[in-house]
Amino acid sequence: MTQAPGPGRWLQPGIRVKRWLLLIAAGAALLLLGLSLVRQARPLDLLAIPGRAWQQIDARVPGLLQPGGPGPVAGWVLICLGGVALAIGIHRLGLAAAVALKPGIGAAGLADSFYRTRVLAEGPRIVVIGGGTGLSTMLRGLKHYTSNITAVVTVTDDGGSSGVLHQELRMLPPGDIRNCLVALADSEGLMTELFQHRFRGGGAAAGLREHAFGNLLIAALAELSGGDFERAVQLTSEVLNIRGRVLASTLSHVHLAAEMDDGSVLEGETRIVHAPQRIRRISLAPAGAAAPDEVVSAITSADLIVIGPGSVFTSIIPNLLVAGIPEALQRARCRKVYVCNVMTQPGETDGFSASDHVQAIQSHVARPVFDSVFVNAGRPTPELVQKYRQTGSVPVEPDTDRVRALGYRPITGDFMSQTDVVRHDNGRLAEALMRLVS
Repeated sequence: MTQAPGPGRWLQPGIRVKRWLLLIAAGAALLLLGLSLVRQARPLDLLAIPGRAWQQIDARVPGLLQPGGPGPVAGWVLICLGGVALAIGIHRLGLAAAVALKPGIGAAGLADSFYRTRVLAEGPRIVVIGGGTGLSTMLRGLKHYTSNITAVVTVTDDGGSSGVLHQELRMLPPGDIRNCLVALADSEGLMTELFQHRFRGGGAAAGLREHAFGNLLIAALAELSGGDFERAVQLTSEVLNIRGRVLASTLSHVHLAAEMDDGSVLEGETRIVHAPQRIRRISLAPAGAAAPDEVVSAITSADLIVIGPGSVFTSIIPNLLVAGIPEALQRARCRKVYVCNVMTQPGETDGFSASDHVQAIQSHVARPVFDSVFVNAGRPTPELVQKYRQTGSVPVEPDTDRVRALGYRPITGDFMSQTDVVRHDNGRLAEALMRLVS
C-alpha cells in the first residue's frame, strides 16, 4: 500500500535521509552526554536524563564524576564527537534535500545556490534599457553582482525569426528578449545552448529553417497563455531560472519609422539599417505606445539605471520613445548612465564619436534621461581595426571634452574585450558599473 503524503514520507525506503536523521540524533545524544559529564552530572533541565545515566554509571565506576576524575575529559571528547556527528548529519541532510530538488547540484552548487538566493537577492536594484547583443553582453556581467536586475527590451525587430513570428502569429518579436533571458540564466549550459539553437541545413523543414528554438518556445507559451506575451516571458524565465527579470518596453505592436538625410521616410528596422542614407530621426509607428506599469515602477525604484550599450537608433532610442519611460527616467533619483558603443555601426552611426551618440539620443527626448556616459578609451589591435574597417566600422572616438560640454559626466576606461570580435568586456563593464552603487 502506498503511504499517504505527509511527514511520515521521510521514513520511506529510498528517500536517503534516514541515515542522516539518525546521525543527527546520535550527535545530539553524544553532545548531551558530554555536557552532563563536564558538569559532573549536576542537574540541568536539558541534561537531566543523561545526568541520571552518568550517576548510575558512577555508582558502578567510583570516581568518574569526582573532581580530578576522568569524567570531564571524557565529556569533552564526547562533546567533540557529538558536534562533528551533528554537523556532518545536518550538512548531508541539507545536501540530500538539495540533490532531490535539483539532481547533480553537489556541495559547491549548493553553496552557489545559497549565495545567489541570500547574497545576490540583497544586491542593488539595477534597470538596464536597450536591446541587441550589447545589452545581453552586459547582463552576463551584472548577474554576478545582483539578481535584482530588470532588463527593459525593445520590441521593434522585424527581421529573421522574430520578424516571421511577429507577422505570422501577431506576437511581439521575441529575439532580443530571448537573448536577455539566456544572458541572465543561472548557468549557461545545455539549456541555454538549446534556446539559441537555430534550425539550419537541408534537414530542417521550410517552416522551421532559421528559427531559434527559444523564439518558438516563447511563441508556444504565449499561445498556451491565451496570447499573453508577458506571461510567456515569465514562464520562460522560470525554465531558465534567470537572475532578474526581462520586460518588453511596450506591449503594443509597433515598428520603426525613420526620416533619412535625403528627406525620405523608411519603415521597418531591416529596411532602415540597410539603407544607404544616414538616419536623421527615428520614431515609432503607430504613435502612442505606452510602457507597462512594471517597467515604470522598476525605473522609478532603481538604485542604478543603465542605458545601452546597443544600436543607438534601433535599440536605444526606440525605448525612449515609449510613453512613460522618459518621464520615469526623469523622476528617478538614482544614478543614470549611458554606455556608449565601442565601434561604429555601418549604415547607422558611420563616423560617430561618443558625443555624436549622446547628441542623437538627446535630440529625441525632451529632457536629459541620463547624467553620465561610459566612454571606452581602450584601442583594438591594428589587426582588428583593419578587419573592421573592411566592413565599414571603426572605433568610436572618445571625445570626452565634447561629452562634458553637453552637460554629462564622462567615465572613461578600457571596457573592451578583444577576441575575434570587438565588444564590451562584460566583467570589466559590470565591475565599473557596480562601483557607482557601492
